[in-house]
Amino acid sequence: MTKLMYRFTLLLCFLMLAFEGSVLAQDPQFSQFYAAPLYLNPALAGSTGQARAGINYRNQWPAIDANFTTVSAYFDYYLEDYKSSIGAIITQDREGLAGLRSFSLGLQYGYELKLNDNLAFRPGVQVALFNRDINFGRLTFGDQYDPTTGAFLDQPTAETFRSNSKKTFVDLSLGGVLFTRVAYLGLSVWHLTEPNQSIIDESSPLPMKFSVHGGFKFYLKQGVQGAGAYAKKVERSIAPAFQYRHQGKFDQMDVGLYFTAAPLVVGAWYRGVPFKKIEDYMNNESIVLLLGFTQLGAKDAINIGYSFDYTISKLGTGSGGAHEFSLVYTWPMRNPRKPPRDKLIIPCPDF
Repeated sequence: MTKLMYRFTLLLCFLMLAFEGSVLAQDPQFSQFYAAPLYLNPALAGSTGQARAGINYRNQWPAIDANFTTVSAYFDYYLEDYKSSIGAIITQDREGLAGLRSFSLGLQYGYELKLNDNLAFRPGVQVALFNRDINFGRLTFGDQYDPTTGAFLDQPTAETFRSNSKKTFVDLSLGGVLFTRVAYLGLSVWHLTEPNQSIIDESSPLPMKFSVHGGFKFYLKQGVQGAGAYAKKVERSIAPAFQYRHQGKFDQMDVGLYFTAAPLVVGAWYRGVPFKKIEDYMNNESIVLLLGFTQLGAKDAINIGYSFDYTISKLGTGSGGAHEFSLVYTWPMRNPRKPPRDKLIIPCPDF
């Protein structure tokens, strides 16, 4: 009976999340949000001034049935002659209990406005196509259990759904970043049209998501990697950063810092909103720890990161926390015979 109640509780939570989107639905999140720049803000497309490709993978709550896995891959490029950026991002999120899946393909465009020698602004826009579906065959209902013993009965349910199990819709998002050579502040607004995301032929608008993010990079004395003729100067820096998100009835905040001593990067930050209680409980979610590797070549660069979310909420460590991996590769695509232009680069962390 305990197992039955556990499954019922998970099912109830899932149905609330899946079908009451106007109240409870929220987008997936990445702890390494700066390693997923196009997912954070469409204005960050092309922010390296080069070509960039990346992939992010997150497995949240792996120790319980209702875990979430999210995979995102992107490519972006800065068009120097037009002071413009283009990008594309695909994202898939899947819930483990019943296989609720959300897939999106987004196309992004950004433009850079240089306000003076040390200040610039980049607006950006994304148009995306979303597809959501669910495997109803993986759900179990009360008429499939013995009312006396609680044992599962191998028989079909009498429950019916007004649904073809799929939903496709178009979405629009905007963003902007104001930055100098050492500081930046961004704002992004997602799901401007609040499209109907219901897969059971009801009204369930996808709530707008607001994200405010920023930080500062303190450059320390440069280090040296290698020896002799192969020696080269590498970055040493401390970068405090934050992100605050609001969607529907949900608020979330990430605040922490990154320490770079190339080729190693370590980071630690807190996730939660301690000044906003939920049913008289403090909104503390997790402590996130990061270990990253960054390698600069003559022209290209590669970043590899792993982070772990240590759960400090009431869900507890029994959930398994969250594991996250990122891989980002950056390389030039401009004509090497053209003289380089003096351009500002957003000093965001790489993870």
